[in-house]
Amino acid sequence: MKIGISTASFFTNVNTEDCFAYLKDFKAPVCEVFLSSFSEYEGKIADKIVQNKSVDVHSVHTLTNQFEPELFSLNPRAQQDSMTIFNKVLALGQRLGAKYYTFHGATRLKKVNYNFDYQRLGGIVNNLMETAQNYGICFSYETVHWTYFSEPEYFVNLKKQCPNLKATLDIKQIMQAGGDYRQFLNVIGSDLTTVHLCDYDANKKLFIPGKGEFDFVELFKRLNELGFDGACLMEVYPQGYKDLDELKASYDYLLDCYQKA
Repeated sequence: MKIGISTASFFTNVNTEDCFAYLKDFKAPVCEVFLSSFSEYEGKIADKIVQNKSVDVHSVHTLTNQFEPELFSLNPRAQQDSMTIFNKVLALGQRLGAKYYTFHGATRLKKVNYNFDYQRLGGIVNNLMETAQNYGICFSYETVHWTYFSEPEYFVNLKKQCPNLKATLDIKQIMQAGGDYRQFLNVIGSDLTTVHLCDYDANKKLFIPGKGEFDFVELFKRLNELGFDGACLMEVYPQGYKDLDELKASYDYLLDCYQKA
């Protein structure tokens, strides 16, 4: 297991292509590259991201609503346009040596009961998994409270259609969904590839690790018992810290928790 950082933690404070210098300063052995705009998927900025890479890239991630929901669209044109973008991100991920693509997917925008057609969803996800594999990247579906994968049952049912499906566990998102990360771990098991780390308190207020009440030592112990050998990545919001020194101290706190575990 490796403890690293998502470049999403620097969002709006540091451009994606400039994050690697800070990751190296933090001595983070691994990262997730969070791509925050279409201009980062290809061209000069993408080239700069690849050129500046100085730590191992575990995974790539994008802003969900830029294209991912339309991968499930009933409109063939919208779906194909989204696949074109998906391939661009995968191509960049391949250049970065990313092992995984962190996926949010379709969203729960309406306050209605969602009845999923798992056969249709499975067909789409299997195609996405195969497409990613063509670039040497493994597709990993993330737990997110405002998307389809906001409850363990979704993964259980989708897994029946997609036997090779992998997952990313986001502890803050599970809290926001009103769930327990332990239940998700029990369901995901050895299919876990990545864990996103953020802190929070009993009032569901988010913090950088070390400032809230989440028990990271227990989490790391559970992951060790599971035999998890992927990456745990600090993914926090920029408004959660005052400067990069505070962010580094939070990362060091996670390393200390891991040693205690």
